[in-house]
Formats: sequence, C-alpha cells, structure tokens
Amino acid sequence: MQNQFVFAIILLLTSLADVQPAALNKSAVDIDFFKLYDNPEAHISPQRRRTTADRIAAHGYPSEHHHIVTEDGYIVGVFRIPYSHKLQNQNEYRPIVLIQHGLLSCSDILILCGPDDGLPFLLADAGFDVWLGNGRGNAYSRNHTSRSTLHPYFWKFSWHEIGYYDIAAMIDYALETNGQGQKSIHYVGHSQGTTVFFALMSSRPEYNEKIKTAHMFAPIAIMTNMRNKLVRSVGPYLGHQNIYSLLFSNQEMIPHNNFLLTLLFNVCEPDQQLRIICENAMENLYAGSRVNMTAMPEYLATHPAGCSSNQMLHYVQEQQSGHFRLYDYGTKKNLEVYKSEQPPDYPVENISSEVHLWFADNDSLAAVEDVMALADRLPNRELHHMEDPMWNHQDFAINFEVRKYLNEPVIKIMMEFEECNK
Repeated sequence: MQNQFVFAIILLLTSLADVQPAALNKSAVDIDFFKLYDNPEAHISPQRRRTTADRIAAHGYPSEHHHIVTEDGYIVGVFRIPYSHKLQNQNEYRPIVLIQHGLLSCSDILILCGPDDGLPFLLADAGFDVWLGNGRGNAYSRNHTSRSTLHPYFWKFSWHEIGYYDIAAMIDYALETNGQGQKSIHYVGHSQGTTVFFALMSSRPEYNEKIKTAHMFAPIAIMTNMRNKLVRSVGPYLGHQNIYSLLFSNQEMIPHNNFLLTLLFNVCEPDQQLRIICENAMENLYAGSRVNMTAMPEYLATHPAGCSSNQMLHYVQEQQSGHFRLYDYGTKKNLEVYKSEQPPDYPVENISSEVHLWFADNDSLAAVEDVMALADRLPNRELHHMEDPMWNHQDFAINFEVRKYLNEPVIKIMMEFEECNK
C-alpha cells in the first residue's frame, strides 16, 4: 500500500489543480461554486486534524488519549476505548486487548472501517477494554523526555526498540490502568505489529506470561521468500552496512509534514466540501480492488504516519540475510554490542504464549513459506490460512469483508479463551 501512496498524492493534487466537472463526476450545474469557494472559515485557516480519540468519539464510543514514558525515555501516544456505550459495561469485567499497527501506520488504521466492521469497535461491543498503540516516531509518538525530533539521535531506533521498550510499556500500563487486577492481555498486531511482538517475546520471555492470546495478521519475521519488488531491488544496496545504508540511517522516513497532512485532512474527511475530489481519486486508484472504499479517503488523510529509516533498513537486512535477527551495525560495532561479527537471531523458541498466525497466499510481504518456517520454531501456535486466494497484505486492515473473514473469528477465539479461563 505504501507504494501506491505517492501515486494517490499525485492523483489527488492533480484533481485539486484542475477541478473539472468530469473529474467530479458531476455536471457544472450541480456544483454550487459560490458555496464551494466562498467559505470564510476556510479562508482563515484549515480545520484541525482529528486524532484517533476524535474518530472514536465521533461514533459515540468513549475515548481516551494516554501518554506512556518508556524505559529509554520515549513518550508514546496510546488510545483507548474503555467500554462500549452500547453495553454500558464500564463497571463490569472487561478483558484487555492491545492492537498494534504496521510500518508507516498508526492507531487510526483499524478504526477507519467504522463501527460496523472495524476490529476495535467490534471488540469494545464484545465487552473488551481496547487499547490502540503507536510506535515511537509516528504521528502520535513524537516526544522524548530529553531529545528533540530534530536531533538524529531521536531517530536512532528500529522496530526492535518498539518491541523491546514500547510494547512492553504499553502492556504494563494497560494492565495497571485497567484497575481490575488483570495479569495478562490479548494482543493483535498487523505486519510490523507482529514483528515487534516476536522481538519482545523472544528477547524478554517473561512477557509471555502477560499474553492470553496473540493474533498475528500478515506475520513478518523471516523474509527469505518475500516477493515485494521494491524491497528486493533496494536490498543489495541498503541491506548491508555500506555508504548507502549509512547515509540512509538515523533519520525520519517520510518526514512528518503538518501542511501536507492538514491539506489531505481538509480534502478527504467526510464533512469537508472537497471530499468528492478525494473520493474520485480513490475510486480511480483502487478501481476493482477489494478495499473498503469508505475507509480509503480517511486512510489518505492519516497516512503515512512516519517512522525511522532504521526500521526499513532492519527489514531490508532481514530480507538479505534470510534471518530473523537483531539490527546489523556492521562487524566492528556488532562485536561491541553483540560480542560477535554477526547479529544474533531472535530466539523465537522462547515465545511460549498462544500465537495465532493469520496468513494469505497473495501477500507479497509475508510469504507463506516464510510464515511456515517461523511456525516450525514456535512452540505454541495455531495457523489460520485465509481461504480467499486474492487476500493480500492490506486486506488484513481494510478489506471490505474483513469483519466476516478475520475480525469475527479473532473475537470468537478471544471469547472462548475468556470462557474457558473464568
């Protein structure tokens, strides 16, 4: 999906630059140009971008925004749906679920399908206490106790640190804040959200005791058979320690741009007057696809959410090495950090928690062969093969039938666990 984002921007800006009736799919007489352009508020300033909390509250659900300080000083933003307004179950036992996004994404991604299909809303309505995480460096986690985002040391992290520090801090914080004496949670991760789980649970195996069930959507660890053409083309250059990877490291990837994101928000949000332009751009871009078209304009208004370039470098290293292992700093620093010339593999055999791997044949990032290779090393896993032969990487988040084929089965597994462990 990231590969299509640039094209979406170009298509959208082209539409903005030349707002013709044909582009709008309306005749000129149908457009009130005075109303469209004579908006005093728009002339003063653009509207404020909505947060995940705003999007949750817009559907009537209670929403909270928390800031969690990690062991190494990063401040990550986490959102919460504490209970369902439909159930009014705030005084009842509510099992905790933590949901973690993928690369270049944020906590908005799984709520964009709305309350009828979005996993966070469905979980809340099933009686769960739902937490939506954000990894360091994205739009909601751009703070540190002592470092500025303008300093390259702020960006000196990969997805290893997101797992080792951020996810660990979110789990502990959610358990404490819930206030019901719970000792463990359910976890859902998509794409990078699975990688950080594997990194944490293998590196700090004591956290396995804090997991009830873990659901890995499009799990990424071993990447030997990845089919993504972009990753394979840049791999020989950026997947090893050399001048290219050195120049690319320790910086913000797709820098956070308030002007661009605010522009997209003011075009693509449901209540904006230019929304029809965004809808037309999305229809042209995703014509014939299986994504939830209602969610796509909101996706463009919230993504990409930013990350460190080291996260991408770490993935490219994995693809080149064929190993699921820690970050490769080069021989000299590897000897200092790891006491070996090569970084060690993650001991995924340490992951004792109940792991459910949800995978698909048409996923160009999480190849079936790689998922199976990982599964062979996991001591307590269940495999869930998506029967739809066209199901791909982005379908795990915004397929128009994601409720039927993914979200409802996941919730059923969680509820069965709760019923068996009362």
